[in-house]
Amino acid sequence: MTEPIIPQSLQTIINHVKATFPEDKKLQKMFEQCFVNTYQTTLKPQADGTTFVITGDIPAMWLRDSAAQVRPYLIAAEHDSEIADLIEGVVRRQFQYIIHDPYANAFNETANGKGHQSDVTEMTSYIWERKYEIDSLCYPIQLSYLLWKATGRTSQFNGTFIQGLEKILEVWKTEQHHETASPYLFERQNVRQSDTLNRGGKGSLTAPTGMTWSGFRPSDDACLYGYLIPANMFAVVVLQYAAEICKDVLGNTVIQAECEVLAAEIKSGIEKYGVLEHPIYGNMYVYETDGRGHYNLMDDANVPSLLSLPYLGWCSYDDVNYKNTRKFLLSRDNPYYYEGKAARGIGSPHTPDHYIWHIALAMQGMTTTDVEERQWILEVMKQTDGGTGFMHEGFHADQPEEFTRDWFSWANSMFSEFVLSLCGYAVKGSPLYQQLSCTK
Repeated sequence: MTEPIIPQSLQTIINHVKATFPEDKKLQKMFEQCFVNTYQTTLKPQADGTTFVITGDIPAMWLRDSAAQVRPYLIAAEHDSEIADLIEGVVRRQFQYIIHDPYANAFNETANGKGHQSDVTEMTSYIWERKYEIDSLCYPIQLSYLLWKATGRTSQFNGTFIQGLEKILEVWKTEQHHETASPYLFERQNVRQSDTLNRGGKGSLTAPTGMTWSGFRPSDDACLYGYLIPANMFAVVVLQYAAEICKDVLGNTVIQAECEVLAAEIKSGIEKYGVLEHPIYGNMYVYETDGRGHYNLMDDANVPSLLSLPYLGWCSYDDVNYKNTRKFLLSRDNPYYYEGKAARGIGSPHTPDHYIWHIALAMQGMTTTDVEERQWILEVMKQTDGGTGFMHEGFHADQPEEFTRDWFSWANSMFSEFVLSLCGYAVKGSPLYQQLSCTK
């Protein structure tokens, strides 16, 4: 099968990056390969006008990954209606899936029964995997909002969107009372603990906090404690987006008020249970808590992460709690921060020990105001491609030619977005766009 021809709108962006880095031939080639990777290899337009997006080496559509994969193309969508149509197709597909099952994280292209059908949960033939993750419901709202801000189009806010949003609100409110109200259970047989939930599929014990519960992290690993702080922060941000959509586009004051009330409840819970006074770093955000006095101090490379908070829009780049948290995250006190001969950065318990993630490096670069740090990260990413010209999931901090996932579209898109930010490009309506506008 031949690869799709690159649209002129994407080629114009590629040419701008090349002009910004005229002497750096390796970066030019890497950016072009990574930037077009999602477009050329993962987008599958459907007969109904929606767009199915595979993650790369797995033939399923993750709600999270698919949004992140196409996000850099929103810059082109400002001037290219065909690109905008493709992205709107992604949004429409995502909300169809949410209506089908808001607890599932990954879906099949058709009702083909592929994926983890033996999991002990309410599977259907459309579902590839049913690990409930808050961020799976955040990303489609974010993408639909940014499509509006980048292009001005509002056709994505149709009846399917409204029905999907109502499902999201229902689930998030239910999961504020996970112990007593939730119908969700998940178990996977004969696997490592991080791939299943304990207590008969209920997960670790939690107490009500105002926050909403998550079974799994954006890495698809099980939460140690049920209140995943960065995911709850992301939920607050997108609930504010949804309220704005309801007010300015849909004129639906009922759902608007629902979004605003829920956002306030979750935010209050974060402020009460999600901040800890550390003896070295001061007040900082925790990664997880259970509302019963237990805290998990760490970060994971997958987004939403604590490192990504300004990028997501939870706080400003110079927020004191964030700066304290960032110092912790980029230190050996974070159990998943690794240092090696080739690189230093954040990894994940999802991949082997001492493996750093390109997604985390890109996020570190997009959440710092330090020019030297951004340039250092760019050089590290260039030198840790394993000789492939592409980004990967994780790579060994000493030997970057040892890496996981040859074809991981999310990482390629994150690298592309980071490079674009160095060229003054960002998605309109995003916190990164506002930050770049302030520094010009």
